[in-house]
Amino acid sequence: MLKIFLFVSLMFCSVFAEVDGHLDIVKKGMVLPKIVVTIATDSPEKGTLSKIKKSLSDDLGISGHFDVATSTTQFSYNGMPDLSLRNQGISLVINLSAEREAGGNYTLKTKLYDLNAVNALSGNTSGLVLEKNFTTSLEERFVFLAHKSAITINDYFKAPSIAWMDKFVVFAVYDGPRKSDIMIGDYSLTYKKKVVTGGLNIFPKWADKEQKTIYYTSYNYDKPTLVKLNIYNRSKEVIMDSDGMLACSDVSKDGSKLLITASPTGQPDIFLYDVNTRTKKQVAGGPGWIDVGGQFVEDDKEIVFVSDRLGNPNIFKQRIGSSSVERMVFHSKNNSSVTSNGNNIIFSSKDSDNEMGKSFNLYLISTRTDNLQRLTTQGVNQFPKFSPDGQSVLFIKTVGDASAVGIIRLEYNKSFLFPLTGKRIQSIDW
Repeated sequence: MLKIFLFVSLMFCSVFAEVDGHLDIVKKGMVLPKIVVTIATDSPEKGTLSKIKKSLSDDLGISGHFDVATSTTQFSYNGMPDLSLRNQGISLVINLSAEREAGGNYTLKTKLYDLNAVNALSGNTSGLVLEKNFTTSLEERFVFLAHKSAITINDYFKAPSIAWMDKFVVFAVYDGPRKSDIMIGDYSLTYKKKVVTGGLNIFPKWADKEQKTIYYTSYNYDKPTLVKLNIYNRSKEVIMDSDGMLACSDVSKDGSKLLITASPTGQPDIFLYDVNTRTKKQVAGGPGWIDVGGQFVEDDKEIVFVSDRLGNPNIFKQRIGSSSVERMVFHSKNNSSVTSNGNNIIFSSKDSDNEMGKSFNLYLISTRTDNLQRLTTQGVNQFPKFSPDGQSVLFIKTVGDASAVGIIRLEYNKSFLFPLTGKRIQSIDW
């Protein structure tokens, strides 16, 4: 059983993305507008606002659509930006102000100036092109005001969507022997909140697109138990239990079907669970095989999963209802996790030149071509998750006993790390 658990722990680390056939990993020939973020000299609140400024600057840089510059320029909220900034190549200025309201709400006020839009003849003498406020009832969630502002600015210029920045991530964090809490947070881990505590709780998975409910595995019952939890009203429902391994690895687009790894006969197999009828059927597995980590692909008609049926963990594809299995990856002898979105797959692989080391890297392939794209170069990189638009990848990088959340912007050849100080992340979902 220990062997199975260790094998499954290594294999259960991933997710996929939806783009047509092949991803152009690097956008070439782009001239990015230079933008600067400032705080209004007369803002009544500046403590939290300084943190918002940093997060907003980071968001704009991570988007890949702006060249974020630094400047000492400042002016009042209703004032005008210094037009001489154009001499430094700066064309965009965001001026921020904020206030705490009597009811406890915190409001971020933003003004976007396009210095190239200044035209005295048209009456636009300041270059103001966009003004918008963002409010939260919980000031501790200030980072989401920054995310919303970045998304709004990005949308104004009709750049490719970065709406994923406003999504929660859900992740399990080890907190001692047989102790793991489940938390939600923003992608940069600036905001974090525990939603499940006490005992061993692992493998969280969002149950709906609205991010109101999660599935997770609890080891606080007589057997490993799959639980569905509404993180807002705290209502809880037991889905099923099983001896040995148990985890929900994927949810269908409409939320009506789950792919579950369970061990009712002592070895992990993959089951398709119907949420409405509360019934399950085995869709992958066999005598002596360990099959885990199923992911829906091809409009939920097929699955990809990890199996040791050839002696080493590798990635396979199978149509639901069929017994025919296709090997997907011919790279390395240890491909221990997989994730999908549409036709594209990302898997975590122990490279052949690092077989004796602890280096796992991420690779992108398609179910329709033989293209193979390496996404990381060193370290232990696991649990990849695609953004809904398939243009970004979330993953966990582990260094020693600590973890960081990584973001890969596929089309811009950029990656970013956000460490979780002193903690190790067990698994994550976007």
